[in-house]
Amino acid sequence: MTIAFYMDENVHRGVTDGLRIRGVDVLTAQEDRRTSFRGPIILDRATELERVLFSQDDDFLAEANRRQQEKINFSGVV
Repeated sequence: MTIAFYMDENVHRGVTDGLRIRGVDVLTAQEDRRTSFRGPIILDRATELERVLFSQDDDFLAEANRRQQEKINFSGVV
């Protein structure tokens, strides 16, 4: 099983490029035309696409924690 990532818009391009060089399936919010969307919407989009959200934003960790506590399904946050 491989993991497909959905990169939020704040992840440095070098991280995305480095993952792609190593053969990792990556889609950025920019490529998906989802820039400037709020955190919960981005996490919903990643889940819809069956991708794990890759973020360096602490707000996503808080949102993931809230969803876990409320037993709301989502694809995951790294």
